[in-house]
Amino acid sequence: MDIARDHAPSVSSLAALLADAGRMTMLWALMDGSARPAGELALVAGLSASSASGHLARLVDGGVLAQEARGRHRYFRIATPETAAAIEALASAVLATRELRPRPVPVSRTTPVPLRHARTCYDHLAGEIAVDLFARMHAHRWLRIDGSDVALTDAGVNGLTALGVDLTSARARRRRFACTCPDWSERKPHLGGALGAALLNTCLHAKWLEPTREPRALRVTPLGQRKLSAIAV
Repeated sequence: MDIARDHAPSVSSLAALLADAGRMTMLWALMDGSARPAGELALVAGLSASSASGHLARLVDGGVLAQEARGRHRYFRIATPETAAAIEALASAVLATRELRPRPVPVSRTTPVPLRHARTCYDHLAGEIAVDLFARMHAHRWLRIDGSDVALTDAGVNGLTALGVDLTSARARRRRFACTCPDWSERKPHLGGALGAALLNTCLHAKWLEPTREPRALRVTPLGQRKLSAIAV
């Protein structure tokens, strides 16, 4: 039984919490996997300290955020990777229906090029490059997809192991091993779960991808362009 998933907020409760633009802005600032103090989140969302504190308390009570004390300050982070994936999925659905437009989530045609091409989605890869890579791995039978569940085939095990992806550690993590995650800029799935996180970690460690000054945006290095384009072809 996956304890993290058992304690994740329900879809309806999460949707209700995302329905406020200020809360959504603070959550989106944490979608890079960071932990930030309340004061910084208040500035990001353009809220007063007292208003931000109230919103953060609701997010913690709802199981969306976890908090920790560091000296005199409280730091907040997305509670679980599964919660981050749900936020990404709901943001994608919201953009599709246009019933709610969270300020930090631009529609595809206005998404900044660096963000649209390659970015982090909590702890895994998202954007054009992630969607394309996921599609290639599926087409070449590295992956089997059943709804939102993703299974790794023998070919996938061999291929990802050759790339240096630590599959043993990924399987040992107390979370979903592999799943589809809706990509809000491309409107197609990319690879999520522990396997997606392990793949991103490999890309960063091998210097195929590099962080940029733009939050969540990643740069594909010349080496990364060669290596990533050669996967599952």
